[in-house]
Amino acid sequence: MGKKEKFASDTSGRSAAGWAKALIILLIGLTIAHLGVTLFLLSELGTDTFTVFIQGLSRVFGLTVGTVHVIVLCILMIVMLLTTKGYVKPGTVVCAFCGGPIIDLFTWGLGEYINGEAQMAVRIVSMVLGCVILSAGMSIVINSNAGTGPNDLVAVILSDKIERVQFRWVRVGCDLFFVVLGFILGGTVGAGTVVAVFLTGPLVQFWLPKTKKAVQAVLHEESTVQNNPQAS
Repeated sequence: MGKKEKFASDTSGRSAAGWAKALIILLIGLTIAHLGVTLFLLSELGTDTFTVFIQGLSRVFGLTVGTVHVIVLCILMIVMLLTTKGYVKPGTVVCAFCGGPIIDLFTWGLGEYINGEAQMAVRIVSMVLGCVILSAGMSIVINSNAGTGPNDLVAVILSDKIERVQFRWVRVGCDLFFVVLGFILGGTVGAGTVVAVFLTGPLVQFWLPKTKKAVQAVLHEESTVQNNPQAS
């Protein structure tokens, strides 16, 4: 097997123009990813894995889901800034606060056609397609090397630290952790949630090398995911 690749990288030498292009690519990826999230949520077959965790916390502390979501993301960003290097970047903040409005926009446009009253076949296709699109968008965000959402960074950082385990399985483990803990705290789990647990990680790893070439061609930079000589 080849050496495992790491996600952390140094962007200190990136120019202002380079950052502008990287952030535009990130926004494109973020929009694609949240189209997938919207399709998943509109199917009403279960919430995404991180939202189950947030729902559980909101019920424990008596706060709204939106409020808890912002608090948790901010805590994650602070912890990652203090304990890691090369992961939290400007795009991390963009991901944290722009996702909601993008989902609202897609929900406004698609909610009339995809909802809990639609035929089950439509809802199932929407759920699965949502996972595929979400994963493709996430791979673009990661390859932009401009930052990734705080909740997604958990799996990214752990994947770099746990050298002998592929990203897909680290992501599955993180998603499973969020779901189990969220369910214990009172979050809602559906069939779509279970599908997301076992589909998202493998799909992101599938898309990463496929979107990397296109992103590199635009940025004119070396691979956003660097080989680690110590990884196996």
